[in-house]
Amino acid sequence: MSGFNERIRNKAFLDKVISAADAAKMIEDGMTIATSGFTPSGYPKAVPLEIAKRADNGEKIGLTLITGASVGDELDGALARAGVTKRRFPYQTQKDSRNGINNGDINYADMHLSHVPQFIDYGYFGEIDFAIVEALAINEDGGIVPTTSVGVMPQAIKNAKKVIIELNTSQPMELEGVHDIYMTEKPPFRKPIPIEKPGDRIGTTYIPCDPDKIVAIVESDISDKVRPLGPIDEDSKAISRHIMSFFKDEVKAGRLPENLLPLQSGVGSVANAVLGGLVDSDFENLTCYTEVIQDSMFDLIDAGKVTVASGTSFTPSTEGLVRLLGNMEHYASHCVLRPMEISNHPETARRLGVIAMNTAIEVDIYGHVNSTNIMGSRMMNGLGGSGDFTRNGYLTIFTTVSTAKNGDISSIVPMVSHVDHTEHDVHVVVTEQGLADLRGLSPKERARKIIENCAHPDYKPMLLDYIERAEQGKYKHTPHNIGEALSWHERFLESGSMKVK
Repeated sequence: MSGFNERIRNKAFLDKVISAADAAKMIEDGMTIATSGFTPSGYPKAVPLEIAKRADNGEKIGLTLITGASVGDELDGALARAGVTKRRFPYQTQKDSRNGINNGDINYADMHLSHVPQFIDYGYFGEIDFAIVEALAINEDGGIVPTTSVGVMPQAIKNAKKVIIELNTSQPMELEGVHDIYMTEKPPFRKPIPIEKPGDRIGTTYIPCDPDKIVAIVESDISDKVRPLGPIDEDSKAISRHIMSFFKDEVKAGRLPENLLPLQSGVGSVANAVLGGLVDSDFENLTCYTEVIQDSMFDLIDAGKVTVASGTSFTPSTEGLVRLLGNMEHYASHCVLRPMEISNHPETARRLGVIAMNTAIEVDIYGHVNSTNIMGSRMMNGLGGSGDFTRNGYLTIFTTVSTAKNGDISSIVPMVSHVDHTEHDVHVVVTEQGLADLRGLSPKERARKIIENCAHPDYKPMLLDYIERAEQGKYKHTPHNIGEALSWHERFLESGSMKVK
């Protein structure tokens, strides 16, 4: 493990080394801060903790915080608990941040992740006062080598007035070389992104930075506070089996090649289980073009199933982090970490023919998906990058367990309480009960297919009764009894169950 000074390759930069507390004093009330970090990997830790201390000691500090995606407790949690975060973009998973959003203390705008780098570049967020980023090393010309994620780090550094770097000595130097940093121009000068295969490298291994922007370099050895992944339960295994069977049928029908197409998978236990199902499958020579590289991706690499995995972040579990750090050179040789502008870019996803697999909170009988809001108004995490791939994938698959809250909630409903992905973008819905292929079906046909194949037996009669009575109305294309559709959610809010008592 290289020491702190060795990672600063221009010794003139040693004059900019200060404590985290002194760096935090540079941050003033009302500023907009953009940071590194994506699903909590590669985010700054020491400086945000010191900013939170200032607020806890009575200083007035309110900030707009922009990250790549979710970040760890030292950033999102500490600033939310201290009342520092006043406005937040674009995605979070931390409970104190979530509570602040839902009780109105934090103004939150949920966004497609591919839009965030553009918003920074276009000035839509206003001026970026500081970029606070975690780094592996600083090159002689000021170029910054990222750690376990890239996210919006290139755009943050490019557009910020000033840059604070946390040089994290807990991150292994074997990470250097895994990154591929490429940034697009603003319209009307934008060019096609020259990626034709998931493993294509088109940029540099570091992020360019004007040395004069760097105002502080802080030593840190705080490791990423990654999240545990839940065990792969029987429902998740069943969902994975349905998808594997579907893939085999698609290959047999000539709609997919034998090694499939580049895979994208969202974050979390179900997504991890779906990819895990490929380990014991007959599929080989797989590639991935995704956001996050999770534990199951390491399994696929170790099994010789995946030749290359492209993402913007290593997102392992607690156990997976130990595995990653202990075998970084091995995994890095199969992986590429890109800016999320590129990992999530609609143009690239469309050209490569990505198979998009993401999770839903609920799906309605016509195929609309709610990925973000519990009962329509309580923000859970956010949209993330699911829409980037859903709208542009070769195949778009949504998974969910058919019930929640010990069976008191059906995840298949007449009408979702919040729409993140419309019926026009959703090709396949999968629960542990089965798989519904919706391609080419009319709304009425989709409704029957989803109910029959995906709904839990406890709710299937209620859903069939609903659609049959709705079809008796005047308009037959997308039949609905609006009041009754909404009553499913009202029933749960009133009694704690969607079931008719």
